[in-house]
Amino acid sequence: MKLRTFYKIYYEHRFKKANYILKLYILIVIPIKYFINLIYLPKIINLDEFIDGFGLFETSDLGKLFDFFNSDKGNLFENQYAHPSKRTSLKIKGHGYSNFYQKYFENLKSKNLNILEIGSFHGNASAALFFYFKNSKFFAADIYPDLFRYRSNRIQNFYVNSSNEDSIQKNIIDKFSDNFDIIIEDAGHSLKDQIISLFMLFKKLNSGGLFIIEELDFPDTRKDMNLKNEKPTLREILFKFKEEKILLNSNYIKKNDRDNFLYNIDSIEIYKGNFNEIAILKKK
Repeated sequence: MKLRTFYKIYYEHRFKKANYILKLYILIVIPIKYFINLIYLPKIINLDEFIDGFGLFETSDLGKLFDFFNSDKGNLFENQYAHPSKRTSLKIKGHGYSNFYQKYFENLKSKNLNILEIGSFHGNASAALFFYFKNSKFFAADIYPDLFRYRSNRIQNFYVNSSNEDSIQKNIIDKFSDNFDIIIEDAGHSLKDQIISLFMLFKKLNSGGLFIIEELDFPDTRKDMNLKNEKPTLREILFKFKEEKILLNSNYIKKNDRDNFLYNIDSIEIYKGNFNEIAILKKK
């Protein structure tokens, strides 16, 4: 984890609101706290050399893998979003998406797939999927790729800013000649991020592929994910299309991406986890 990443995640929002004296204090304290937290940061694990004493290679239970690798996609996890120095072993309730993933992934787990996860953070979900999809390659994208705590010959970890169309174009669409079989959008969850990620990247999905959006309802239920109260949200767009086959207009959807989506969408399913919704779209 770089110093800049530590600041952006844990202190930038405080710094912007602070008065002059508090800003000076934060600038003095940050380097000290940064080096303290580096001590507590989980070590990078080479999954190719992982000694499996837990039956991870044999299990077909994705929920078990999510829980083992501390992914909030599972039912219980330790809070990975707190300062590393402040983390405890206390388990808190996760999103509970395991059963939905299992339903769609079970018949795919032995195939050779290209799987893209946007918003990989520490890489805990990538590690879980690594053991579930034993023959697949993983592409883990995040605005802070230095947070990623795993390595493997089957995993590429790289930068992308999912709030920026140019970054998506440059770092995903132009960078990779091959398309993906599964795309998981678990990044910023803001209204714009969700819409541009889906409609820009749907063309990078192979025929029969799955596009998954976690926390679909964030822009509808959290003000910080839709500060201008813009409409329609992606949730509204997907429900309208699912129920009436009408694709609502959005300033964030380009015509060619809109046409591509209309021509290629096969199905849309939306489920409720422990707290939020998850959308699973299938391409024709």
